[in-house]
Amino acid sequence: MAGDGVENAKPPQKQEDLQPHPVKDQLYGITYCLTSPPPWPETILLGFQHYLVMLGTTVLIPTMLVSKIDARNEDKVKLIQTLLFVSGINTLFQSFFGTRLPAVIGASYSYVPTTMSIVLAARYNDIMDPQKRFEQIMRGIQGALIIASFLHILVGFSGLWRNVTRFLSPLSAVPLVAFSGFGLYEQGFPMLAKCIEIGLPEIILLVIFSQYIPHLMQGETCSNFFHRFAVIFSVVIVWLYAYILTIGGAYSNTEFNTQISCRTDRAGIISASPWQ
Repeated sequence: MAGDGVENAKPPQKQEDLQPHPVKDQLYGITYCLTSPPPWPETILLGFQHYLVMLGTTVLIPTMLVSKIDARNEDKVKLIQTLLFVSGINTLFQSFFGTRLPAVIGASYSYVPTTMSIVLAARYNDIMDPQKRFEQIMRGIQGALIIASFLHILVGFSGLWRNVTRFLSPLSAVPLVAFSGFGLYEQGFPMLAKCIEIGLPEIILLVIFSQYIPHLMQGETCSNFFHRFAVIFSVVIVWLYAYILTIGGAYSNTEFNTQISCRTDRAGIISASPWQ
């Protein structure tokens, strides 16, 4: 009997044959993880949506800097293009060599206060040529960021941050992230108020698509579809709404600042691009 039991025993499973448990068996509410990525069509749409989300900060920060420098639209375009390019490079490095989280490494608002101190430095007041002044300020900002990045590299490669995170909990991390984001309200909501008929519908539609419609839809597929692509739906609808108002002449006789904030053809970014 003992011999039969040994003969009928299954061979031990090889390490490479081991498969992870389905994602839903790991964490409730998690559909995809590192070992089970979404299909390519959904991945492309989610990536484009993430691009739309980060585009606000990518455009907002150069707009704030350029307004303090009194630079041209061409200079703002250069800043936006530089941020997009560097964000793409950093995201690729993070995806292949970093944490591999589905996140875009974009511009950080945390550096804006110190960057503003460089922009408003007195040593640039003697430069009369706006283009040369812009270039000198950008060189100063780049040099400061390079020096500051060495501190990040030192903390990361030395393992110091790993020891610090042991003492951090979600209760302490959430206020830190929240306070960093709350700083954008000072810039974002006054800009939204400049064109309330465009900004307010965007916020309302985003809340409806992300928080209400998924609970009203029957079936998990439809619910997840509206929940995951709420930003794309709201941005497309509101942009078409703004475009209709623009071509319909709703802002033809309004003030110049209102046209800059509300019209879809007054940003000056596309027309100032080198490839235009």
